[in-house]
Amino acid sequence: MTALNSPVAIVRDLFIDSLLFLRVVPRQRPLAVVDIGAGGGIPGLPMRLADPGLAVTLVEARRKRISFLLSVSREMGLTPDVRVIEGRAEEQVRLQPNLAESFDVAVSRAVGPIDRLLPVALLYLKPGGLLVVSAAPEAQAMPGVEVVHVEVPGSLGIRTFLTSRR
Repeated sequence: MTALNSPVAIVRDLFIDSLLFLRVVPRQRPLAVVDIGAGGGIPGLPMRLADPGLAVTLVEARRKRISFLLSVSREMGLTPDVRVIEGRAEEQVRLQPNLAESFDVAVSRAVGPIDRLLPVALLYLKPGGLLVVSAAPEAQAMPGVEVVHVEVPGSLGIRTFLTSRR
């Protein structure tokens, strides 16, 4: 599920990076989170493992990754707090109207440009909900989108996120 081949790189680049999302999301619990383009479950699964106050829905279009996510969720005993939905995010929110406006937070990592993700993610968010997207260090704010910098523990630098409220 990943191109990373060293345990250190997997921990640093996937798990620690996923946990940095928790520094940006609201602190109130319970919190309903949708991970759009979940891939191998990053950042949604590590976020849920670290914080049992999160109910996470993973939306992923690729069948191989869906099988992996279902297996991991079952094996780790994360159901019903982790739901897995197969299909493109923009289609699923239309096919399953109960998904619309039902999440406090939408997260995404490496899905694509913010201007394409933003309109889809906003469909999932409750009024006042927050979108948090990982970004390159040089990311720029734009109308309705803020840049948030989070210090990586252990003096490993700064992680950049883009956020937007519905």
